[in-house]
Amino acid sequence: MQKLIAIGASTGGVEALEKILTDFPANIAPTIIVVHMPLGFTHLLAKRLDARMAPRIKEAESGDVLERGVILIAPAGQHMKIVQKLGKYVVECFVGPKVQCVIPSADVLFESISELSGVNSVGVILTGLGADGAAGLLKMRNNGAQTIGQDKASCVIYGMPKVAFECGAVQVQVPLEQIASKILSLSV
Repeated sequence: MQKLIAIGASTGGVEALEKILTDFPANIAPTIIVVHMPLGFTHLLAKRLDARMAPRIKEAESGDVLERGVILIAPAGQHMKIVQKLGKYVVECFVGPKVQCVIPSADVLFESISELSGVNSVGVILTGLGADGAAGLLKMRNNGAQTIGQDKASCVIYGMPKVAFECGAVQVQVPLEQIASKILSLSV
């Protein structure tokens, strides 16, 4: 069964991601990230993180195949979803209407993962303003995924994780410094 990690973040998310990804081993399960950033900045973020972290990190492009040891960040200004093609899990990036007032949207990513078969996934919602990610994370959880939310005390803004927790999408809330180890315990 394919292991998969999906993370959504917004305000304060860059710093949170840096802390989490620092603890990821080079052979981490395929990891897909949506972080709300202005156009052009997700490419720079991916390059900066790639130079400092053990796994390979890049801005996602349509056609990228999910593989162990590779972390993909949704490009600013495009939604990202995962589809199954010829037995592989593949990224599709596309321009569409904003979801929860943002593009890319964690909801779009999480919902696409909830529809995949043969996937053992972990969904994570980090610091951020608004409600993006809550509905999609709930769909993931309802379809068997393990779900984690960042706790209030360690968030820059306890918006996205709060909404996800309140709607039942989050199984466990943990401080930022424990999220990587929790992910690894569920996705090895």
